[in-house]
Amino acid sequence: MKRLSRICFITGSENIESAVPLILEAGIRWVQYREKNKTRREMFFDALKLREITRNFGVCFIVNDYADIALAVDADGVHLGQDDLPIKEARRIMGSRIIGISTRNVQEAVEAERDGADYIGFGSIFLTTTKEDTVLQGLDALRRIRQSVKIPVVAIGGINTDNVKAVFDAGCDGVAVSSWLLRGDIKENARRFLSIIEEVQR
Repeated sequence: MKRLSRICFITGSENIESAVPLILEAGIRWVQYREKNKTRREMFFDALKLREITRNFGVCFIVNDYADIALAVDADGVHLGQDDLPIKEARRIMGSRIIGISTRNVQEAVEAERDGADYIGFGSIFLTTTKEDTVLQGLDALRRIRQSVKIPVVAIGGINTDNVKAVFDAGCDGVAVSSWLLRGDIKENARRFLSIIEEVQR
């Protein structure tokens, strides 16, 4: 299983050829494909492009929601939602590939670990405009999640260079970022994130 990085860039179809190569050139080593507005066929071809790009950079590539698409493009894993395929069933399909799942509370996190998830996503830590149906969780909730499970916890939602250190201080193992990296100089944004995370690791 490919090792997860400390920062994940979540991308939709609109940023595949424009932003993803720049972000990977800056040093980010984990890309997740999340798309809600395309057909499964269209998503397959988007994921195929991303697999080629991420393979050229030697980085981890995860597909959101669909284990069949993840397998079809030879992705490193799949990230599930609570309404997607159960983890145990996904494991039968995915074998030793990475399986992550979004969680909203301690019970879901504990169940995810019990069922064999490799990591959990938790959020929204801060306010975000990326998803309309988010529930604000905050840093205290992140600390409770971290204390409840032993598998990696990836924080998501409104994370930027001003607050990312506080998120790691709360105990997360990684962060997922989307829109903030795309504002202005993409490479510089990615490098700033990475430099802060390097400080945290020291």
